[in-house]
Amino acid sequence: MLFRSLILVPICASLALAQDSAPIAEPVNPSVVKLSETKYQIGAVTFDQKTREIRFPAKVNMEEGLIEYLIVLAQGKVHEALLITEISPTHLNLAFSLLRFTASRELFVIPDEDGRLTDKYPDVPAAIKAGARIAIDVEWDDQGRTRRVPINDWIQHAVKTTAMDAGPWVYSGSDFNEGKYVPEMTGDIASILISPAAIINYPGTDNQDDTAWVAFPKRVPPPETNVTVIIAPYSNTTPLPKP
Repeated sequence: MLFRSLILVPICASLALAQDSAPIAEPVNPSVVKLSETKYQIGAVTFDQKTREIRFPAKVNMEEGLIEYLIVLAQGKVHEALLITEISPTHLNLAFSLLRFTASRELFVIPDEDGRLTDKYPDVPAAIKAGARIAIDVEWDDQGRTRRVPINDWIQHAVKTTAMDAGPWVYSGSDFNEGKYVPEMTGDIASILISPAAIINYPGTDNQDDTAWVAFPKRVPPPETNVTVIIAPYSNTTPLPKP
């Protein structure tokens, strides 16, 4: 009953739509399929009710060069993204909702009455912030051996030449615009630069500098390499909101 009831829960508040959005086809109505005692599937997205782990397929898009996005749809901003995927953003967001992750708005500046950006940020409760923290790993076949690493290991600072600090990403949820889920139109799944259109955002340093991050040379497999993106709670002690 929990999964059925949560399908109809609105997830997001109003956010701005990216100006360079590319039109992307809308998904069909999602159907949740039970795979085992705790595992479920929505389209190409699988998730585990017990571990709260989400998995979906993707491909390496670039092994070097500046990146602004971690993951985009294949029809999205591929010229500046590390990974591409063909999943439905709606399905991914539904998995987050069914697993009771809490979306946090903490990274988005509050606009004034005229829509101009201010220097103020939302006052998000600590429990919501904790519930929005996620870890992102990537798994792939390396010459017959399955390897898994934090996705941060594949991202290098352009100036410091060190890997992105280990740490969480934030499930920010994105929004609906005129009844349509924004990432279905923009193709933004996970963004390193702050993007209200993306489902996931990076909360670390230099997340507003479009020249700060590059794909880590020699760590990232060749383009077209098939990978599995694995999302899980950042901490097992994260408090869950009451259902």
